[in-house]
Amino acid sequence: MSNVETVAVITEDAGVRVDRWFKRYYPSLKHGHLEKLLRTGQIRVDGGRVKASTRLAVDQLVRIPPVGLKSIKLSNSNTQRIKDSDREWLNNLIVYADDEIVALNKPPGIAVQGGTRVDRHIDGFLSGLVSGDRPRPKLVHRLDRDTSGVLLVALNAKVARVLGETFRGRGVDKTYWALVAGVPSPREGRIESALMKKVGKDGYEKVVKDPVMGKLAVTEYRVIENVGRSASWMSLHPQSGRTHQLRVHCADLGTPIVGDRKYGGSSSVIDGLAETHKLHLHARSITLPHPAGGTLSISAPLPVTMRATWKFFGFEARASGDPL
Repeated sequence: MSNVETVAVITEDAGVRVDRWFKRYYPSLKHGHLEKLLRTGQIRVDGGRVKASTRLAVDQLVRIPPVGLKSIKLSNSNTQRIKDSDREWLNNLIVYADDEIVALNKPPGIAVQGGTRVDRHIDGFLSGLVSGDRPRPKLVHRLDRDTSGVLLVALNAKVARVLGETFRGRGVDKTYWALVAGVPSPREGRIESALMKKVGKDGYEKVVKDPVMGKLAVTEYRVIENVGRSASWMSLHPQSGRTHQLRVHCADLGTPIVGDRKYGGSSSVIDGLAETHKLHLHARSITLPHPAGGTLSISAPLPVTMRATWKFFGFEARASGDPL
């Protein structure tokens, strides 16, 4: 018989039922035997008992009992070989850490998770945050590849579940900073629209407004400072978590985020700005209940590209006492 094995659930298997997961990777295991192993607690997920109908989540740990099962090899797209240089790079991104949570300041240009044609991503390096045989840390939420800023990571499965529930329950206050082309009118307000993903004629996926099939997306915004009519530094507060909602909403205001050619086209370009083709969207801060009690509030400084833009427009004076 083999030893007890623990297998992490990969991105492709998120939402799959436990029985179907075993059928996929352990086809020799008969359903009746699987039910017995589940009923007696020999198969567990994150240390707890589960049913055949339980749906799995990314990074959950499935305990495989020592009953001589042979598996089809798992290709875990969330795992990368950790070099010392990668570990150092990741640890330099830390802006907050305690025994349960780590907050990273994610740079723009790197994906949070793996996928098609994505070999290097934050999720693949998370084991570099811990040492020894400690469980692999778990992502709590996501940011787009080109968006920078606060990214929370849970150091154990229990905290990941608690924080996941907090995010789903909208118990999180998030603030994004963006540079937009133009000045919205009014300068402060709330924008609502029903959004959904749709594949365009070019074959690329894009988020569009659809009052019938879309899901409600709400964003509160205000202009912090502007440079004439050419550009504005905006504070964005999403009240929902729809894909690309800040980018779509800024474009709908007639002031697309600088560098966002997908939703702003040529209007997202500011002549004379050196980094105008790079997305200027930063997850500036996040506030939420800490699983151990009290309130956790974390902020992250701007990435190099946006810091240079802020200095170019003279915005840093307004941000005195609030480090860039």
